[in-house]
Amino acid sequence: MATTIGLRSISSCSLFRAGKAAAVAVAPSSNSITFRSLSRYHSLLHRRLRGAPSFCTSPNADAEASAAAAAATTAVAPSESSDDQPKDPIKDAANMLDIRVGRIIKAWRHEEADSLYVEEVDVGEPEPRTICSGLVKYVPLEQLQDAKVVVLANLKPRNMRGVKSSGMLMAASDASHENVELLVPPEGSVPGDRIWFGNEDDKENQPEPTTPNQVQKKKVWETVQPHLKTNASCIAMLGEHLMRTSAGAVLSKSLKNANIS
Repeated sequence: MATTIGLRSISSCSLFRAGKAAAVAVAPSSNSITFRSLSRYHSLLHRRLRGAPSFCTSPNADAEASAAAAAATTAVAPSESSDDQPKDPIKDAANMLDIRVGRIIKAWRHEEADSLYVEEVDVGEPEPRTICSGLVKYVPLEQLQDAKVVVLANLKPRNMRGVKSSGMLMAASDASHENVELLVPPEGSVPGDRIWFGNEDDKENQPEPTTPNQVQKKKVWETVQPHLKTNASCIAMLGEHLMRTSAGAVLSKSLKNANIS
């Protein structure tokens, strides 16, 4: 049943103002009062009251309009509130990832795969992670030793030619994938620092990362990855959100507008 308010008790000017407020504040539904219906009612009253004193300058006009708009907003069901809808589903998904600063303790060529390195990486845990990465064509081995890196740490472990890989080193690459660079954490960050997207307030509101099983089941990485890029200043971004630690922004050394994976 449609909800009504005491229209006769409200001046025509108040109704018009309330209609404007209702048009902005109330989502279309069977229980909402629309700007069109209030505007039509205002026109009818204006014709009937032509020649009568104007209520637009009445001291109570704004209060009446606010009351009418408030009554209209009560007709909206809670489930239709915009607060119930995620503001940025991609960023929400990214918050489920456990992206950390790491430091490569040791790196060597995989004995069974020519394109793979094997790295021991400190990510702030009691023991280093073993991670395999396909960087042989792109990064000289000596550049990996003691390097600060960005690690995606809540992927399910994978067996890569007999070596269990527990994570992924994140890198930027150009469109042709001929040039690849590891992402570089900011100076002052330490192994184990969690990386987030946005500003300091976003850090405070960052939830705990989800489990590797949930990352795989919900395809979280597949959802987020297409939106990760460097900008024209080589800064890593998720859409418009900065990729960062408390010490500053995550960078690529030279790749601009590059994909991140």
